[in-house]
Amino acid sequence: MGESDATRRGFLNWFLGTSVGALCVSVLYPVARYISPPEVPEAETARVTAGREGDLRPGEAKIFRFGNTPGILIRTPEGNHRAFSATCTHLNCTVQFRGDLKQIWCACHNGFYDTSGQVVSGPPPRPLEEYAVNVAGGEIVVSRK
Repeated sequence: MGESDATRRGFLNWFLGTSVGALCVSVLYPVARYISPPEVPEAETARVTAGREGDLRPGEAKIFRFGNTPGILIRTPEGNHRAFSATCTHLNCTVQFRGDLKQIWCACHNGFYDTSGQVVSGPPPRPLEEYAVNVAGGEIVVSRK
């Protein structure tokens, strides 16, 4: 066994090793692409029906889906409907309405908004995004402003 046998053996080992590696990659890559499909952007929702006109009494609220994000519909003590994004502007937690305080509350870091979406206290840096509310045919329709 001379020097040329050792280099042949080394070349064959390298060639077989890379061939097995290429085979594994060529099998695993399509499987991995199938398991994690590409993200398809969701069409942006412009308007949704958030409920029926008699669903909420004054001073109550409910969470509804606005596309792929939550929204909050509030009926003020005066009887008006207001809608906002239910995503806190601090760290994207979902807010809820506290009827006892008549404020929108983020439980993550104790942030408060008033019923017009403005920051009252806590860490939120800006107001909630407000949506337009229309009542038509007994349905409450919420749309982007």
